[in-house]
Amino acid sequence: MQLVNDINQGNRPRRTRPAGKPSIRTEGPARKRLAGGRPSAAAALRAAPAEPAPAPAEPAVRHLVIDEGSAGQRIDNFLVRTLKGVPKSHIYRILRSGEVRVDGGRARPELKLAAGQTVRVPPLRVATRDDASPALPRDFPVLHEDAQLLIVDKPAGVAVHGGSGIRHGLIEQVRAARPELRDLELVHRLDRETSGVLLLAKKRSALRRLHDELRDGATDKHYLALVDGRWRDDKRAVKAPLLKYVTAEGERRVSVSKDGQPSETVFRLLRRWPQACLLDCELLTGRTHQIRAHLAHTGHPVAHDDKYGDYGWNHELTRMGLKRMFLHAARMRFTHPASGEAMTVEAPLPPALAGFVERLDALAARPAEA
Repeated sequence: MQLVNDINQGNRPRRTRPAGKPSIRTEGPARKRLAGGRPSAAAALRAAPAEPAPAPAEPAVRHLVIDEGSAGQRIDNFLVRTLKGVPKSHIYRILRSGEVRVDGGRARPELKLAAGQTVRVPPLRVATRDDASPALPRDFPVLHEDAQLLIVDKPAGVAVHGGSGIRHGLIEQVRAARPELRDLELVHRLDRETSGVLLLAKKRSALRRLHDELRDGATDKHYLALVDGRWRDDKRAVKAPLLKYVTAEGERRVSVSKDGQPSETVFRLLRRWPQACLLDCELLTGRTHQIRAHLAHTGHPVAHDDKYGDYGWNHELTRMGLKRMFLHAARMRFTHPASGEAMTVEAPLPPALAGFVERLDALAARPAEA
């Protein structure tokens, strides 16, 4: 009876567990319910189903109106410039599928845009990288600058743009240093280890006119190259088609092949030493690695060329003090895109290359050993 009274009055007797028998605990709201109470706030939160995270906003269709600066540009090049971070392969895929429309109609990649046209761009997701970092601002020696152009003296060892394992190149660094130049673009390219004259356009109209000039062969581009052996001719034109390929390591290369693109370089002898010659190289076409491949084809590779050069000679050049490839974009002649006047821009031979020429002169001046 006492036990019944205690229970009715809420005085529950304390239970004891037999020795050696494990206890069984009920967690969370279930334990509270078994005890006749309400679940705690923490338990309720644990028991409540988690609210789904808001879904990321879906990218929307964009309609871009072509301004005067983009007029005359091919639709594929316009999309590459506009859709930063979208692979070129995907851009050509949406062009082929008809998802890109110009004034409501399908657009082939070679279509040239006109001012006032509307380009429909489909929804695109751009992959973002957690380790992405902005380019660090950097100034380069300026050879000429006006409202249309920025012409710099590119140092060896600097890629002109990011890609292929290089996060940021010269163009990204200059844009970071000159954020007011929103339309700054490369007019042409130089190999990473080549120094010298590099043209950048500040306006789309200037870029378009200079590209037309380059395509028509109306520009003169001259390089200085130190080559192996004794070059015999004062002037020699090399016409050898070049075919692009990729090595097993993923490096871009070219080789002389009947299946390649027509390529022509004119070489002029400037200086001769017992072990090397200095050449003026005039590009009549603008293929990848053209000068380097043509000189290797003739048996006179460029000094310290790690792709097409002679390993043994390169090693000897290193011992003599040459630490970089001896190829320099020395002079470029073109028509100014706004004024129409003929312009010639020159970049002096870098100290490392000029100093090596002096070294060759000094070695040649030594009296021959008896």
